[in-house]
Amino acid sequence: MMEKTLTIGKSLDARQAAFFVQTASKFESKVQVSIGDRKVNAKSIMGTISLGINEGEVAVITAEGIDEELAINEIAKVLE
Repeated sequence: MMEKTLTIGKSLDARQAAFFVQTASKFESKVQVSIGDRKVNAKSIMGTISLGINEGEVAVITAEGIDEELAINEIAKVLE
């Protein structure tokens, strides 16, 4: 399992949240994103939108699986 902490560079609207979920869904690994005490499946559009990802917040991305490192790096690019 890998984990990366980052500061959100740009708030996600619905279209950007959809792109985030599409990016996460490309990977076989289980991917989650958390902000504060809220954690959601990064492959879930409803979960991602409900998280309300806003600029300046600190997020933690976790991935577990065969392509976890690649998944975390690509997803981080979307958020940073």
